[in-house]
Amino acid sequence: RCGFDWLLKPPPKASGEGPDNSLRGLPFNYFTQGVGVAEVELDVLTGDHSVLRADLVVDVGSSLNPALDVGQIEGAFAQGMGLCTIEEVVWADTDHAWVQPRGRLFTKGPGAYKIPSFNDVPRDFRVHLLQGVKNRFAVHSSKAVGEPPLYLGFSVYMALREAVRAARAEHLGEAAGKHFIMHSPATSERLRMACADEIARACVEANNRADATNYVAKASF
Repeated sequence: RCGFDWLLKPPPKASGEGPDNSLRGLPFNYFTQGVGVAEVELDVLTGDHSVLRADLVVDVGSSLNPALDVGQIEGAFAQGMGLCTIEEVVWADTDHAWVQPRGRLFTKGPGAYKIPSFNDVPRDFRVHLLQGVKNRFAVHSSKAVGEPPLYLGFSVYMALREAVRAARAEHLGEAAGKHFIMHSPATSERLRMACADEIARACVEANNRADATNYVAKASF
């Protein structure tokens, strides 16, 4: 079942939209999936945030060890959450000219590169394994678990973006409905400035920035 011919050059699809890669075979023996929802609380004065609750449902087939799989899912979610909120990589470049020599990695230790701690995980963390999804192509109908749930941590970033949008609605009026840029990771500095309140706008305007409502903090350092 599992086999993918990279050398085969398939003909176009019947619709004419690109090659029909299904003729090459299946690159994976099976697929897994999951869904996650996060609830956050954002301090708009400091940019600090807390994850109040997270609900996850993950497809692991017929789990061989549910307790172990739940632990893997929790760990992967925490990694993904950290990746898109606090784990910021800073290099010596034009925006960080004070870091020398040029090209050096600044955030290379726990003093500068922050990873999630016990205090960062959701206060109410609920993980559910999808039922009735046996996988007949693997051992005992199971599916691998570990890396896939990492992507569910992005739900925290999206929840923070909605929190920022709510804050902007209070300060910008109709302008708050416009698209705004908020890069990942959503550090406290980026969250704070994205709220675009009077204090944030005053700081941006003091530095001769044209449009305070679209200001994007480049980094935390």
